[in-house]
Amino acid sequence: MPSVSGVIITLNEEKHIERCIRSVQPVADEIVVVDSCSSDRTPEICKDLGVKFFTQPFLGYVEQKNYALGLASYDHVLSLDADEALSDKLASSILAIKDQLTHDAYRFNRLNRFCGKWMYHTNYYPDRKLRLFDRRKGKWGGMNPHDRVEMQSDAATGFLKGDLLHWMCDSLEEHVETINRFSSIAAREAFEGGVSCSTWKVFYKPVWRFIQYYLVKHGFLDGYMGLVVSRQAAFLCFQKYARLRQLILDNKQEGNK
Repeated sequence: MPSVSGVIITLNEEKHIERCIRSVQPVADEIVVVDSCSSDRTPEICKDLGVKFFTQPFLGYVEQKNYALGLASYDHVLSLDADEALSDKLASSILAIKDQLTHDAYRFNRLNRFCGKWMYHTNYYPDRKLRLFDRRKGKWGGMNPHDRVEMQSDAATGFLKGDLLHWMCDSLEEHVETINRFSSIAAREAFEGGVSCSTWKVFYKPVWRFIQYYLVKHGFLDGYMGLVVSRQAAFLCFQKYARLRQLILDNKQEGNK
């Protein structure tokens, strides 16, 4: 039976980390936590639960997760964020294939909880994620803060039943803080990557994002919260491209001096 390393990165996650670790314990042969210098009880909780605990100042989402991969003892890795947890059905699905991993990687659906409500529509579900994989065939990539596992072209990928549960936020205030942080990171990454952004893009990208979430992905079926989620997604999109556009304009002004 192949051994599996559970890998988690943390920063001030005392509210979520115990639930995350306990959900992974039945399927992982070790759990590695890489903490970004938390100031709350996260380190204490992790150590009490017997994980392999490391401290590393934050390198960026992609970079931090790849650093954590390198600390795992086994090549088959189950990577979760601290505010996620395996559902019982997903844990059972992983255990059912663990003794014979026929694929290099596995995807499963992620179910997001937004302000106390599980979201079964908009882009928040099924929100399919690849989180169980052979690190010899893949690693974390993408553009911060929107990291993703990128597998080699010859890697075989399967699908597992059950949901990866994700506690996004408990309040709109908390989500607005996340929007401000993520949009700033995304704009900077896009700017450094040479992504262009016209005034038109600042307008139409958020409009399309709202239409996609609320109409195309049936966000209206989630009632009032579906409207809120769709609006917040559009706002995040607007913030990202508005900030990217401003970075481009500022850079042009500096170049003209």
